[in-house]
Amino acid sequence: MQYPTTIVTGFQPTGRMHLGNWAGGLRQLQKLQADHPGQCQFFIADYHAMTVEYSPVERRELFVDIAADILALGLGADPKVANLFMQSYVPEVTELAWILNTVTPISEMERMTQYKDKAARHVQNINLGLLAYPVLQAADILIFGGTHVPVGQDQVQHVEATRVIARSFNHRFGETFPEPKAVLNATPKIRSLVEPDKKMSKSHGPKSYIALSDEPEEILDKVKRVPTEASGLVTPENLQKPEFAGVALLLDLMDLFGATEEKRAVLAESPVKYGNLKKLVAKIISDYFAEHRARKAELLKDRFAISERLEAAGRRARVIAERTMEDVRRKTGLR
Repeated sequence: MQYPTTIVTGFQPTGRMHLGNWAGGLRQLQKLQADHPGQCQFFIADYHAMTVEYSPVERRELFVDIAADILALGLGADPKVANLFMQSYVPEVTELAWILNTVTPISEMERMTQYKDKAARHVQNINLGLLAYPVLQAADILIFGGTHVPVGQDQVQHVEATRVIARSFNHRFGETFPEPKAVLNATPKIRSLVEPDKKMSKSHGPKSYIALSDEPEEILDKVKRVPTEASGLVTPENLQKPEFAGVALLLDLMDLFGATEEKRAVLAESPVKYGNLKKLVAKIISDYFAEHRARKAELLKDRFAISERLEAAGRRARVIAERTMEDVRRKTGLR
């Protein structure tokens, strides 16, 4: 059965949007929504975020901040192009998740790498939500008839689980859901500023990442902390060595923003002056996101308006979700 192209993806609201999020997915979504106007459903995954301990008050503030970042990037800014909403504004997704639970073997969930990793990191709170996380994710995708799911490499296993769940449901109750494909971003992972041998992540602390809305002085302060104590010439061979990881990160950031000529000039110096390199990298990043910072600041002047936009988008999403659930309820004998 042929299904219309529908792109579905969620944003995990565990902290401020940062450079790694942008390089690893956000900029890809900008192109996808331009190529597939009216076929994109984007959501902030507040249900998913409940699987770890959090402060409700702080989390509500964070949701608005993340929404402002996403809208400032143009994602979901025009509802005719893409729809951006809060996951919890579509309660039908939890109903579908329960139904999908009944066709999902526990063994399928227990083998999920992310479940094992999160359970190891949150030993005091290994809850059922962590185990069933991929089923809720499958419901997020399938309730909109998602055919394509932009994800990072670490989420591919969950998309594969969604395909298995869709296939199981279709086999038991009749053709209903597409088996979605993962859409991978070709950009390599951006590394942590303080531990450049690891992926950039909010879990490593606020100094380890550059938030999209960081001010120029904040960006410079963070970039200055990148370890560059390596001795020896900057050569392709040396850049593969662990002690050159910080230098490699700075050069990778120049590549990310297309600063080819600047990079060539830096490497022409012998030895490379790391202090100047860091100032240059910080300026390149700061200049690139200057308009984004201004747009976000303007949006945050009216936080209530942001909430209203998300609620309106949630209502649009529910129209599709309810249509799907009518079909699911009928096929499963609930109606």
